[in-house]
Amino acid sequence: MGYLLVKKQFKKDVSRLITENQLPDKEVFSENDFSHLPSIIQKYIINCGYIGTPKMSYLTMKYKNVDFSQGRKGPNLKIDYTQYNFIKEPSRMAFIDSSMFGIPFEGYDYYENGVGGMKGVIAKIITLFNQKGEEMDKACLATFLAECFFAPTILLQDYIEFEEINDHQVRGTIKYKEQTASGIFTFNENFEMISFTTKDRAATGTDGSMEYIPWSALCSDYQVAKNGIKYPVKFQAVWNYPDDNFIYFDGVIHDISYGFENKNNS
Repeated sequence: MGYLLVKKQFKKDVSRLITENQLPDKEVFSENDFSHLPSIIQKYIINCGYIGTPKMSYLTMKYKNVDFSQGRKGPNLKIDYTQYNFIKEPSRMAFIDSSMFGIPFEGYDYYENGVGGMKGVIAKIITLFNQKGEEMDKACLATFLAECFFAPTILLQDYIEFEEINDHQVRGTIKYKEQTASGIFTFNENFEMISFTTKDRAATGTDGSMEYIPWSALCSDYQVAKNGIKYPVKFQAVWNYPDDNFIYFDGVIHDISYGFENKNNS
């Protein structure tokens, strides 16, 4: 699948999912919505300013000039990364725009209806990789779980649950389409979520090889945005190999926005 088809498919999928994920009524978050969840999650929601804000139907996150590596022996790239996370059913679409050795490189990560995959196209016409399979499905579900605190409507869905481990850690578990993924979220003394670690996300090589390695998502440098919500600015994705913590995605979140209950606000 060439570049134009990859980008066209990404836009088509996102447009369809935005329509399918409209919320029926205008609602805002209340403290009572989260009263059944562990105390640290309730404190996170209050501290980050979500109470009184509209419940989102999807999340958009944009990164620019991310330091990205395709593996410990792979090439290092600068990428722009745009993703959409949808709430009603766990769905995630992400588009990568970059170049390799001066040649355009584009990628598409997708997860919908329990099926995940990753496509990569170089020189706008050559498919570099097109990875699918059960391990990829589970990896994509684990990634969706890792990002659930960026769109708190997800925390209220039936497909996700949380268990308190201690005052600063909870275990999150997501179940969907006979798939399950779980991991541990850690919060600091300011009630900011600073890390997620899981063993349910396989490392995928560009040759299609899969290897289960502990994986972490690290968040830091929380700042209050114009909408009054406090977000982390820095985000890193890390493979925790026995001999090395390999940071393969090291980026600054350029923009976070939401879709709400009607098309006029999307």
